[in-house]
Amino acid sequence: MQITVKTFENLSVHELHDIYQLRIAVFVVEQTCYYQDVDDLDKHPLTQHLMIRDGNVLAAYARVLAPDTAYPEYASLGRIANAKSHRGMGLGHTLVAKSLEVSHQHWPEHGIKISAQAHLQGFYGKHQFAAVSDVYLEDDIPHIAMLRKPDHNG
Repeated sequence: MQITVKTFENLSVHELHDIYQLRIAVFVVEQTCYYQDVDDLDKHPLTQHLMIRDGNVLAAYARVLAPDTAYPEYASLGRIANAKSHRGMGLGHTLVAKSLEVSHQHWPEHGIKISAQAHLQGFYGKHQFAAVSDVYLEDDIPHIAMLRKPDHNG
């Protein structure tokens, strides 16, 4: 497995195609959630796109957003997706850990805020995220706001 991190400008057309194909497969088709997946946050100059590849297959993906992009004063992680063919291998934890590392590398003084699917609260809790809201609906799926304080230990 190979992990790469790129800005939008540095993604190849093939990588961008693979990213959108995986995100739509997971969020739109599997979860039957009809929403506008492709947004301007993808092409924000500071957005970091993380990809885990297994040969030519995009096995997992996440994007890391700069502070004040999605939430005032917070960086954010989002569009975290794991290909159906690669689930149960721990790639989700690997992806989140690498995303946290990238966020800390770029914005060490900022905490991270996410809008997590409510059933994944325990998963994100293992990465030091804490719930800061009640459950709410986002695109008709129960979500919860979670925060992770800045990591001053590196």
